[in-house]
Amino acid sequence: MRALKFTHWRDDLFFIGYLNDYPEYWTQGDSKEELADNLKELLSDIESEQVPYIRKVDELLVA
Repeated sequence: MRALKFTHWRDDLFFIGYLNDYPEYWTQGDSKEELADNLKELLSDIESEQVPYIRKVDELLVA
């Protein structure tokens, strides 16, 4: 199991959020729990390369 950070907020109707590593891809849910489930499904789609042109955040070490 791994922990991934996500950002979320609530508008008038839904909980909206995105995985911090993939801020371009938002999803929503009727509850925070449904949002979390949708984010897990989104991550699965991203990692299986079903979503094209994924931008990734990485780290560069410079001496």
